[in-house]
Amino acid sequence: MSLFEGLSYGSNKNVYIIDIGAAYTKCGLAGETGPRCIIPSTVKNSRTGIVSRIWDYSSAAELQESLKELLSVLIFRYLLMSPKDKRVVVVESLLCPTDFRECLARVLFRHFEVGCVLFAPGHVLSLLTLGTTCGMVVDVGYKETLAVPVYEGIPILVAWQSVPAAGKAIHSRIKSQLLDGGVVKTSQHQDQPVASVPDSLSEEILEDIKVRCCFVTDFSRGQAIQDVVLRGADANKLPSPPPAVEYPLDGGRIVTVSGKIREHSCEVLFELDDDECSVAASILDSLLLCPIDTRRELAESIVVVGGTAMTPGFYHRLKRELDTLAAKPSYKETLGIGTFKFLKAPARENYTAWLGGAMVGALETLPSKSLSRDAYLQRGRLPDWCCLDQETWADDRTAQRR
Repeated sequence: MSLFEGLSYGSNKNVYIIDIGAAYTKCGLAGETGPRCIIPSTVKNSRTGIVSRIWDYSSAAELQESLKELLSVLIFRYLLMSPKDKRVVVVESLLCPTDFRECLARVLFRHFEVGCVLFAPGHVLSLLTLGTTCGMVVDVGYKETLAVPVYEGIPILVAWQSVPAAGKAIHSRIKSQLLDGGVVKTSQHQDQPVASVPDSLSEEILEDIKVRCCFVTDFSRGQAIQDVVLRGADANKLPSPPPAVEYPLDGGRIVTVSGKIREHSCEVLFELDDDECSVAASILDSLLLCPIDTRRELAESIVVVGGTAMTPGFYHRLKRELDTLAAKPSYKETLGIGTFKFLKAPARENYTAWLGGAMVGALETLPSKSLSRDAYLQRGRLPDWCCLDQETWADDRTAQRR
């Protein structure tokens, strides 16, 4: 049977596709080629006026109220239709906390009264956009980089690898460098240290600086930078930095982003930490934990997703890092792979997993694979993510009655 048999093309207004990421939330309808909205995963407290991230919650009650607020914005402002009895596909990470899934299901079923919900792993959905079921999916997101090998549509859970080298680490590097010597020019042509200007380095501004100004440098320059920063080499050996740029703030203020900041900030993704781990090393470590007969196919089917991977120069640098690390004795003798290939999904990296969810939402078999509201209300909680089909739940309920 064809992989996409039963796929209905065009927008399906009865199926919502929701991907709540650490930094941004994507939402749209099944069968569409892109999300209708990509908004920050933040909510504003109606009483205090404080804006907080969805994932930074302290209790289940706080998370539930935040999810109600976020989903209300998605449904009534962007999708513009009643959620009652609608079908929902939730794109989630394999490492999504259980309490978050339970709370999200409770809000969808009890507050919005949706008809059924399918929780689908984003790494498998990313491969679906390419029409394949085998590949090494590398998610370079906001908080972490997660490498998950998927073989025949099944994640190899014993081989997943995670490192805290992602967008948040780049933001921290930019902030520390700007605080160290950054200058803000005011409309009166006065220079002030960045640290003395309030709200000049908010998370939103750091994100914008990263997107507009920073890039991943090539391998040789990156190694020279790491020799100086990490190994204490002579600073005179640093390559000449690229030109500085001026980033405008509100109120006529301008912060100068030096060429050093533009080039050095993204090096945090490729610097080997105390555990000899980086984005490239995590991919190789994941391959080592996979069955030996799957490694070559996985290494030649690397799919990179996540907004941070859209940084200019990322793919070229990652390929060079993989080739260099694989040639080292620690990997060469055990890995036995010298060729790495990347597969390009038919979508931008920041919403590739969402597109896979939109394809699943357009399948005629969606209801049979989803959790219905009646089944949830009877049980009161979610089943394990690996047994979401209705038959398993029916057998489970029959056994309980006995």
